[in-house]
Amino acid sequence: MIRKLMILSAVLFYSSVAFSQEVKKDADVAKTKMDVFVSRTGAITKFIDTKLTGIKTSYEVAETRVRKISNGSLSAYFYQIEKEGKYGDNTASIEYTDLIEVIKALKSLKSEVEKDIASKPDYLENKFITVDGFQVGYYVSGEKATWYIKLEKYGSDNTIFIKDGEDIEAPFNEARSKIEELKK
Repeated sequence: MIRKLMILSAVLFYSSVAFSQEVKKDADVAKTKMDVFVSRTGAITKFIDTKLTGIKTSYEVAETRVRKISNGSLSAYFYQIEKEGKYGDNTASIEYTDLIEVIKALKSLKSEVEKDIASKPDYLENKFITVDGFQVGYYVSGEKATWYIKLEKYGSDNTIFIKDGEDIEAPFNEARSKIEELKK
């Protein structure tokens, strides 16, 4: 009887080991361009911020800055928009090449907004999304367009609504000019 119990225990033990799955320690989390650049190891990383004019939102002013990151001999520039949230700050970090694409997209969006309002939809949304999940766009409800910026791909309380859609391009152009000045 004891022998049968030992054999049964051994079979159960080996079968549980044979059919067990390996636990993945690091989840494949999508990293932003800033995360990838900052996570380089083996070199000193330096952050230099240059404050810019804030973005006037419907309720407050979102702080903006250009952040230069040096990692060894490499440098990268990011336009950052920061919004104070209820449980912490939300920050968008837009890499320079993405910033250029956002500016192009804003011109396209601004050219379409009046046509979209004139179509009098129940609801319409038109937006541009970067690889890192930053969004800029507007939605039309009734006969009014509301511009917004979504700072981060995930999370809550990360959307800012722009007070005046006519002025939406100015902060992005200021950031582009400042980065180009800093690159010289």
